[in-house]
Amino acid sequence: MNFDNITLEKANGIGYVTINRPKKLNALNKATIEELHAAFLALEEDNEVRVVILTGSGEKAFVAGADISEFAHFSPDQGGKLARKGQEMVFDLIENLSKPVIAAINGYALGGGLELAMSCHFRIASTEAKMGLPEVSLGVIPGYGGTQRLPLLIGKGRALELITTAAMISADDAKAYGLVNHVTTPEELIPLAEKIAAKVMRNSPNAVAAAIRAVNDASKTGVNGFDTEIKEFGNCFGTDEFIEGTTAFLEKRKPNF
Repeated sequence: MNFDNITLEKANGIGYVTINRPKKLNALNKATIEELHAAFLALEEDNEVRVVILTGSGEKAFVAGADISEFAHFSPDQGGKLARKGQEMVFDLIENLSKPVIAAINGYALGGGLELAMSCHFRIASTEAKMGLPEVSLGVIPGYGGTQRLPLLIGKGRALELITTAAMISADDAKAYGLVNHVTTPEELIPLAEKIAAKVMRNSPNAVAAAIRAVNDASKTGVNGFDTEIKEFGNCFGTDEFIEGTTAFLEKRKPNF
C-alpha cells in the first residue's frame, strides 16, 4: 500500500503510522485524512498487528493542525460536512479500533493534531511537545471531536479554559492534567511507546479489544457502559484465549496468545 502523505510500517506485532508532511508541519489535509482512513482500516484487518503507534515525521510537529487553506472559504454547510466526514473517516475509526493506538506526540499537536492524538487510546509525549486547540482564534471551534474528548480527559473547566483561551500547554502540564500518560525525551519517545506496546501484546487480543469497547461505551450518550462490560465479560468465556489464559495461570506458565 503506497501513500504520499503518511508512511505505514510493521514490525514485531506493531504497526507504525507516521504522518509525513514535515514541510507543512504534518498538517492534516483532505488527502492525509483519506490515507489515514485507508491505513487504519488495513491495520484493523491485519492479524499480525496487535498495537499501533501513531506519530509525526521530523522533530517539530506531531500534527500542527488542519490545512486551513483547504477550507478557508467554505460555507456553513461545507464546514459541517467537513467535520462529519473527518470524524467518521479517521477520528471515530481510531477511537473504536480493536487494537490500542498509542499517540507518540513528538512536537506540536495543535487543533486537528491534538484532536487526532485524543482519538487514540492513550498518549505519550516528548519533552518538546506543545499541545492546544487554537481554533477560536480563527473564528471557529474544534470540529474533529475536540470539544467532546478534551473534557472527558481533563475535566470541563480545564477544557473550556484551553479551548476559549486558545492556549498552548507544555508536555509536563499535559501530564499533570491527565491528557498524556507519560513524558520522556525525544530520543526515548518511540522506544517508550514500543515498551508499552510490548506489555499490551503479552495479553489476550480478544480481551484487549473487549476492554476498548467497554471503556468507550462509558462515555457514549444513551449507552449503559456497565451493560457493555457485563456482555463483553461473558463473551470472553467463549473464547480459546480465555481457556489458554486460565489454563496457563493454573499451570503456572505464561499464556501463549
